[in-house]
Amino acid sequence: MDPSGKKYIVTGGAGFIGSHIVDALIARGDEVHVIDLFLTGKRERLHPKAIMHEADIRDETKLPEIFRGARGVFHTAAQPRMQYSIQKPRLTNDINITGTLNVLLAARDAGVSRVVYSASSSAYGPRHPMPLREDMAPEPVIPYAIQKRVGEQYCQMVSKFYGLETASLRYFNVYGPHQTTSKDGPYATVIGIFLEERKNGRPMPVVPDGTQRRDFTHVHDVAAANLLAMSSASVGTGEIINIGTGKSYSVLEVARMIGGEWEFTNPREGEVHETLADNRKAKELLGWEPKISFEEGIDDLKKIYSLL
Repeated sequence: MDPSGKKYIVTGGAGFIGSHIVDALIARGDEVHVIDLFLTGKRERLHPKAIMHEADIRDETKLPEIFRGARGVFHTAAQPRMQYSIQKPRLTNDINITGTLNVLLAARDAGVSRVVYSASSSAYGPRHPMPLREDMAPEPVIPYAIQKRVGEQYCQMVSKFYGLETASLRYFNVYGPHQTTSKDGPYATVIGIFLEERKNGRPMPVVPDGTQRRDFTHVHDVAAANLLAMSSASVGTGEIINIGTGKSYSVLEVARMIGGEWEFTNPREGEVHETLADNRKAKELLGWEPKISFEEGIDDLKKIYSLL
C-alpha cells in the first residue's frame, strides 16, 4: 500500500496524539483532513495546512462527505479521561464506542483502504504480570478501558465481514510536546502535570506511594507507529499491537528527573500499579522501534518549560 501523496483523515486531529500524526503526514506531502469537535482538542495545535472539519463523530450523517476519496483514516478521536469515564459512562460510551463504529462504517462506505485505530493498554486490566503481551486476555475494568477494547473488536469485525483493513495500536502512557498539563485534562499524564507544577513553583503531586511504574512512550514515536501501521503489508485484519518502549519508570523517578519539590496527593480510583509493554510484535509487523529515550524526552520538555 503506497501511503504517500494521498488524502488522509485524522479524527481528533486537534488532540495531543492526533495533531502529531497530522504534522507527520503533512511533512511528507499528504492532504490531511481533520475532524474535531474541540471538546478536548485545541485549535492552536492545528497545522495551518490541515483542512479542518468541525464535526461530531457521534453524528453519522456528517462523515460521508468528509471521507469521500480518502485513502486512510487515523482514528484518534476519543474521550480519554479514565476518571471522567467513571463519572460519565454514557457520554464516554457514545463517543468512544458509537463514534468509533460510525467512523468505521463511514470508512467502509467511502471505500477507504485502511483505518488505524488508537487503542489503549488499559484494556489489559490490572492483574497481568509484566511485560504485557498482545496474547494476554483483555480484562478491562474502567469504562474507558472497556470502551477502547470494544473499539478493537469493532475493528476486527469490519475487517472480517466488510473487508475494511484495520489495525489497533495499544498506546502506553504517551507524553511529549503539546501534552495536557491540567490535572483534569485528557491524556493528563503525570509528566505534563509535574512540569506545569514545577514551572509555577508548586510541589509536584505524587499519588501514594510513588512506586507506581509506567512505560512512557514519546508522542513522536507514537506518530511514527501510526504511519507505519497505515503502510505495512503485514497488518490489515484488526491486529492488536503494543506501542511502548519496553522500559518503565516509577512516578518518584520521574519527579526526581524533573527536579523540585513534591508531595503526596489523594489516591485515584482504578489506578494500575505498573504498565510495561512487550513490543516485539510492533517490531515484527511494523518495523517499529522507539527512537527517543525517556531521558532525552524529559530533557527536551524541560527546555520547553525553561527548566534547564
